[in-house]
Amino acid sequence: MQNILVGYDGSPSARHAVTFAVDLARRFDARLHVLVVARAPDWGAIELERREMVDYELRHANEVLDEVKARLASSNEYPAFDLVIGQPAKEIVLYAEQHDIDHLVVGHRGHTPFDRWLIGSVARQVLAYAPCAVTIVRDPSTMKKRQAKSGQHAADERPLV
Repeated sequence: MQNILVGYDGSPSARHAVTFAVDLARRFDARLHVLVVARAPDWGAIELERREMVDYELRHANEVLDEVKARLASSNEYPAFDLVIGQPAKEIVLYAEQHDIDHLVVGHRGHTPFDRWLIGSVARQVLAYAPCAVTIVRDPSTMKKRQAKSGQHAADERPLV
């Protein structure tokens, strides 16, 4: 494993994905890439709205990028950082193809069942189209909430055989 890519959007699960990717890169002495995608507006928007939406998304993406840069600089990690505009899953997969990525790491985002059915999640789309291995990292607090809802505890889980 020589190149690891983490897709980052600033969400709690993406923060955990960065931690996982940093550890993976250290273990394999691999180059870490961090990609932030500013979401492109849908084509149905009028031109003025589209420009405003792109400006907003770029400002937000730059804030997210600055945050992850600061976090990784304080831990003495110096990955390749990139910011692109587009649809997140598509841009992550394209980046992986263009940069010979061996392993892709993304955070899991909780959508309602209707949203997942309607558009799917970025993580699901990346998993479906990635040219390499993919790890999807969940926010541990989300896992605890799901376990509490179902009455399940970590100790009750059976190991995979």
